[in-house]
Parts: sequence; structure tokens; C-alpha cells
Amino acid sequence: MDKMAVIGAGQMGAGIAQVSAQAGIHVFLSDVSVELAEKGKAGIAKQLARAVEKGKLEANDADAALARIEPVGDYAPMAEAGLIIEAATEREDIKRTIFENVGKVLASDAILASNTSSIPITRMAAATTDASRFVGVHFFNPVPVMGLIELIRGLATSDATVDFVRAYAERIGKRVVQANDAPGFIVNRILLPMLNEACFALGEGVATIEDIDAAVQLGLNHPMGPLTLADFIGLDTCLSITQVLHSSTGDPKFRPAPLLVKYVEAGWLGRKVKRGFYDYSGETPVPTR
Repeated sequence: MDKMAVIGAGQMGAGIAQVSAQAGIHVFLSDVSVELAEKGKAGIAKQLARAVEKGKLEANDADAALARIEPVGDYAPMAEAGLIIEAATEREDIKRTIFENVGKVLASDAILASNTSSIPITRMAAATTDASRFVGVHFFNPVPVMGLIELIRGLATSDATVDFVRAYAERIGKRVVQANDAPGFIVNRILLPMLNEACFALGEGVATIEDIDAAVQLGLNHPMGPLTLADFIGLDTCLSITQVLHSSTGDPKFRPAPLLVKYVEAGWLGRKVKRGFYDYSGETPVPTR
């Protein structure tokens, strides 16, 4: 595969574009406007420059990778892509619209994949032109650092599609785990109930933000506490995944914590807006409760 496309130039999409370009693939990077796609590429340039400064990447390799990323304002150039990965926000209506539109240019032998973190692949496949060439490829944030991809096949996904995406994942240096098309797949099925329970514990006054984080980080040997991690992921994303788990299974154990809902309603979405369970406006994060 010489060319691929990534739809969505935010944190996840930019990360996918970066690792793909570093693996020698030409990447068409798109968003709702070419200006946002250009902004995504500018962010990638900063990440690559930082890697060069730290001695993790040669300057020539960074320049070559950046040159392989082509911001685009529409789907037409994606007709040349062997793989198109949708990395838009975690809303099914938005993703379905993307699939319907990109289906008009998708090559007859190309693969369409979604970076969804929780939405059923079989259900979304109904909005694609060929369900056998549609698959889930769940990357983890930050993409250049995290070594895992969850590969999720839908009911109609072909073996050839799975093999193609597995080869792509290995080319960009990721370990593949295969999950059945169940709500939350593997990681979020296990992770989000823990983050949600931390929100319940905070809302019920079990402990402070700092003590909940310290207890889990030190007591379970996690790299960061659950409320810090929720801020890093984005509280809106955490809520969206929890709602998908709850609505898809009907199991009350996945009921979103009222405090998580309240923070999202307040627009306190975590690090990306500099305020969530912690205030990130200063040099050191400060608990908001």
C-alpha cells in the first residue's frame, strides 16, 4: 500500500497520520475544512520536531514523514487510497455520514476502517458500500507512543480485510489484538467502568480527587490515577463510551455517574479545555473539587 487516508485531523487522526507517514505511506489527511487539516499537519510537525530534539528521530526522517502528509479539503483524492481510516468524534451519526460520503470515492479494492472506541462495527457497516471491506481499528492515545491496536471485525468483515489491516498495523509497529464486535471491545469494556466508578466515588464523597488518584496509582501500580486519566481521554469521550456500553447492553452496571454527566454539561471536558477534574491553567494541575 502506497497511499492511505485519515478522516479527522484531531489528536487521534493526526497521530494515525504521523505513524503511517513514518512507515513510508503517503497520507491524505482531511477534516471538515482544509484549514483544520493543515492545522493537524502543523501539530504533527511539532511532534516530529520534538522527537528530533530528544534524539529519537533523525531530522531527515522527520522531514520525509511530514512531506508524505497531504492535507485535503474533500474526499476526491481518497480514490487513490488503499486504506481509509475514519477518526472523527465518537458520534455514530457523524461517522455514518462520513461512510456514506467516502463510499462514493472508495476504490473497489480499498478497505474502510473506523477508529471507534465503542460503537458496534456490524451496525455501522450498514452505512458503507461494502460491509465485507469494513473493519474496526481502535488506536490508543497518544498514537505514536501506544503500541496497541484493537482489530474488530463485524459480522460481514472478510478474512482478506482482517489480514490486510493486520499487515498494516504490523508495518507501523503496532501489536494487534482481535476483539469480537461487542460493546466497548476489550480495553474500554474493562477501563471505562473503573473510570466511571471513580466518578461515583468522588460524587459520593468517598475521598478527594487527589486521594482517589493516589490510591489507584500507587495501590494498583497504574501510571496515573483514574480521574487524571479521564481528563486525559476527555470527559465527553468517557461519557459517550459509557453511554454506549449502557444502552447497548442494558446492564445497569454501566450507568454513567451523575458527576461525570454534570462535568460534561458544564463543559469541563478535561485537559483539552484546561479544566476537568483538575484545572490545568497553571503550571501544576489543581483539583477542581
